[in-house]
Amino acid sequence: MTAADDFILIEALIPAAWAAGDAALAARNAGLTVHAKPDASPVTEADRAAEAILLAVLAERAPGVPVVAEEQVAAGRIPPVGDHFILVDALDGTKDFLKGGADFTANVGIVRNGHPVAGLVLAPAKAKLWIGSVGLGAYAEDRAGTRRPIRVRKLRQPVEIIASRSHRNAATDAFIARFPGAGIVAAGSSLKFCVLAEGLADLYPRLAPTSQWDTAAGDAILRAAGGRVVTLDGIPLPYGPGKGEGARAFLNPSFVATAGLDPFAPGPSSP
Repeated sequence: MTAADDFILIEALIPAAWAAGDAALAARNAGLTVHAKPDASPVTEADRAAEAILLAVLAERAPGVPVVAEEQVAAGRIPPVGDHFILVDALDGTKDFLKGGADFTANVGIVRNGHPVAGLVLAPAKAKLWIGSVGLGAYAEDRAGTRRPIRVRKLRQPVEIIASRSHRNAATDAFIARFPGAGIVAAGSSLKFCVLAEGLADLYPRLAPTSQWDTAAGDAILRAAGGRVVTLDGIPLPYGPGKGEGARAFLNPSFVATAGLDPFAPGPSSP
C-alpha cells in the first residue's frame, strides 16, 4: 500500500467516525453505567458502541489488516500483528467524556514498519475532525465537510506547552520548568496532537502512561503536518507489540511531541 492508499482508507472512515461520535454522545445523553477495566480505567457502553461502528467499517474497507482496538484488547481479543496494522481508540478521554466535557475523541491510526503513517481524530462535541497521511499532508475538517490544510508553526518565544487536563504530574512540571515563561495550553485526549498540528502550540510532553491506540492517530497527523514525536532518548516513538502480555504489550514509553523545537536542547531558545 502507498501513502495515497492510506489516505483513501482514512477518508473512507470519516462517515463511520461521525457515526461513532454520534453514538457516544447519544449514549452519554441517555445516561451511562461506568465499569472498571482490569487496569481500573473506566469504560462505558459508549466506548463499546463507538468501537463496534469503526470495526465494522474497517472489516469491510481493510479486510485482512489486523486491527488492535482498545476494548477488544481489554476483552482479550488481540490479533497477531505484523508490519502493517491499525490501532483504534473509539473514545479517548473517557474521564472528560463522563464529566460532560468536550475533550474526547475517536481515533484510527494506520501503522507500517513501526511508524504511524496516517490517522483520523474526531472530536464529536466540537464538531471537528483532523486527518493526515505522512507525505500527503494534514487537514482539519468541520461537520459540513469544509476542509483546510494545517501545518505546525515556526517556533515562537516564549514557547507554548500543552499540558494534559487529567495526567499532569511532577515530571511534567519539571519538564515545563526548563522553559521559563512558557505559556500553558490545557487540553485532553489526542486533541493535544491536533493542537500542535494546527500550529497553536509548540510542545506536548507526556510523562505518564499511554497506550499505542491513544497516540497513533494523533502522532500520524502531527507527523503529516511537519511535527514529530520522540521518546526521552530522542528517537521516534515506536509502534508494534513490545514486552508484556495483553494490553501491556502496547504501552508507550514517555514521549514529547513537538512542532519542531528540540525538546532536549540545552536552552529554551535552541532551535
